[in-house]
Amino acid sequence: MSTATMAGVEVRLNDEGFFEDPNQWTEAMAVEMATADGIDTLTDQHWTVLKFMRKEFFEKGTGPTVRLLGKTSGVSVKDLYLLFPKGPAKMAARIAGIPKPKGCI
Repeated sequence: MSTATMAGVEVRLNDEGFFEDPNQWTEAMAVEMATADGIDTLTDQHWTVLKFMRKEFFEKGTGPTVRLLGKTSGVSVKDLYLLFPKGPAKMAARIAGIPKPKGCI
């Protein structure tokens, strides 16, 4: 476990950069994390995915898989890979401040 300062707040992260406490996350932190990952601007589609990921996590205890994201988030799998090119479920979960979804490597 390590700490990082995001949007002026110190947060705890695991070894892969995922939030230890998803309640520490803010939208300003998401913008900062996305920029660090090479996403210059979070579009409405990005926010749709990020908010969906958080909703699923808080309702079900885990983030959705890419397949589930493509079926239920309103964003196609093809678009997910364009929005989050380093792996949609894993990258989106990290930026959304939730733990890595089960099944992600």
